[in-house]
Amino acid sequence: MPTIVVIGGVAAGTSAASQATRRLPGAEVILLERGAAVSYGACGIPYNLQDPLRLIEDLVVVSAEKFREERHVDVRLRHQVLAIEPGARRLRVSDLAQSKEYALEYDELVISTGASAVPIDVPGHDLPGVFLLRELSDGADIKRYLAEFKPRSASIVGGGYIGMEMAESLRARGLSVRVLEKSDGVIPGFDPQIVQLVRDELVQHEVAVETGIQLKSIERTGESPSLSVHTDRARFTTDLVLIATGIKPNVDLAKAAGVRLGASGAIAVDDHQRTNLPHIFAAGDCAEATHRVTGKQVWIPLGTTANRQGKVAGANAVGGDERHAGVVGTGIFRVFEMQVARTGLGPSDLKKLGIDAVVAGSKSYSRASSVPGGKLIRTVLFVERGSGRLLGAQMAGHDGVGGRIDVFATALSAGMTVQQIEGLDFAYAPPFAPVYDPISIAATVAKKALKDSTNEKSENSAKKEKSGDGERDG
Repeated sequence: MPTIVVIGGVAAGTSAASQATRRLPGAEVILLERGAAVSYGACGIPYNLQDPLRLIEDLVVVSAEKFREERHVDVRLRHQVLAIEPGARRLRVSDLAQSKEYALEYDELVISTGASAVPIDVPGHDLPGVFLLRELSDGADIKRYLAEFKPRSASIVGGGYIGMEMAESLRARGLSVRVLEKSDGVIPGFDPQIVQLVRDELVQHEVAVETGIQLKSIERTGESPSLSVHTDRARFTTDLVLIATGIKPNVDLAKAAGVRLGASGAIAVDDHQRTNLPHIFAAGDCAEATHRVTGKQVWIPLGTTANRQGKVAGANAVGGDERHAGVVGTGIFRVFEMQVARTGLGPSDLKKLGIDAVVAGSKSYSRASSVPGGKLIRTVLFVERGSGRLLGAQMAGHDGVGGRIDVFATALSAGMTVQQIEGLDFAYAPPFAPVYDPISIAATVAKKALKDSTNEKSENSAKKEKSGDGERDG
């Protein structure tokens, strides 16, 4: 029986290991995890932090013991891989708990080393009271700090998904919260219409929002837990600083072994999760995926993608022929009572790729007016000029966003046009939706915008041609 070694746990690694043992019972499957937990719900950390009585360990999904006993995976916690030797099909491993090193041979290898939070390179970024948030241990550190020092204020550097979720979490704990974002608006990558709604939601819940601002340094004030934050605008004090400026793929180990990286900086893989080196697969937040709208390789680290890629890698490591279908970049988060979601290409993507698109915004209620609870949903669609093909969708509202963004994600995967989306047969009952669903209305508005832009372009061309004719006649 072959020996399958998986580097890294959590989503992709545990999926790969589980799939390998399921596909080939009796295979020796070894999972090496440098942390103290092999499987946990990292996305649930901000919500766990809201409840001071809830243990951070509640986020553990499957224990190492359960993996060993029920899934027959040899899980080795606190084991860090120091080097991959592809020619010998061998790893150099450090047992951190025992402070010893050993060699481990493999027949097939799955790299699922994930991604890490990016620290800010400013003075004071490593002071007590300054945190990153990516792993379970980070959540435990923050929870411990909240309990011990009882901070009254927090500053969040970064206005992305984690920044928004943590703003809600820390406000729920009674802290005053300030969000600092270096770009012109929070949630970079979203349409300005959605950005404004999110900013309004933050302000409504007494979160101070400063955009276009640059962090310069963090200093101790001498009175724990107080910190002094220096920006390019002003200096202020705060009791806790969260750095949430993004993540980067953990690829150093793979790169040193000769594994090829893609243009994004993550590991390049094919649709079977194979790398350029024989017998080595990669999956999860360290690996690229194919974007189903553009056909290009992208790095969009999401838990759903990691689990699917891990499953494919694990199956193929034991002789399977599975393929990963690609991604459209579907994501959703909550900021207080507002649900915010996106799928496909957004404004910055379109600009970067040079795609000519029509942008259409619409508003519609989530339920029929005859029942209570309906809320306005703002939808923005990005449509390819000429063909009418949907390129992306973004939504924000206080009800009914999650299921609807999935419909747009499905439409993207199928290459549908807004004309086709408009004609979809949606379920209707007053407690669930109006007669014309917000999806249908968004498609109708986009179709009209597409037609108007085509007519305008034709009129401008005609005027330009007429003007040119006049000059020639003169």
